[in-house]
Amino acid sequence: MIRLEDLQPNSAVRGLLPDSLVTVVSVQWFGSEALELTYKTPAGKVANELLYRHDESRLDILEHGRPWSFDGDGAMFRLVSEAHRIRLAHLFDPVLAVHTSLVDPLPHQITAVYEAMLPRQPLRFLLADDPGAGKTIMAGLLIKELIVRGDLQRCLIVCPGSLAEQWQDELYRRFQLPFEILTNDKIEA
Repeated sequence: MIRLEDLQPNSAVRGLLPDSLVTVVSVQWFGSEALELTYKTPAGKVANELLYRHDESRLDILEHGRPWSFDGDGAMFRLVSEAHRIRLAHLFDPVLAVHTSLVDPLPHQITAVYEAMLPRQPLRFLLADDPGAGKTIMAGLLIKELIVRGDLQRCLIVCPGSLAEQWQDELYRRFQLPFEILTNDKIEA
């Protein structure tokens, strides 16, 4: 319960209109027992109402004279701002996958991924290089960059059967990219 003296301009008040908040525009007293309250509805309409001491019980002030409220959950704000920062990280760090992975790429791998593959659209590449040239690292960098940029939801890697487990282990260990090996048994199931 509030007192009529608590009604100040810019206060948000409940109880004047059903299921609606109003903003106090001005208050004009008539003696000590009555006042004329000018308020604005959420639709922008301005209205007046005479209030008496017996009306105090139906009124409730939600906000005292502030047009903005900064009383939100700070932890939730931090979480949302951090998520937004991570979503836009590739704009500020052009080699984000290198910095968020456990790899030390060679210059030809960075050139292939960041200068030849990523700038081209649509992305259609066959990554076939000499044995030991770092195809796994180039593929992992490319996949991680595309995931961070929001351009990749699903991925299929085709490699020789004898190397499938090695690719799976390397991609998870170096890039934290979990892959499942698709076998004939899984296809039949």
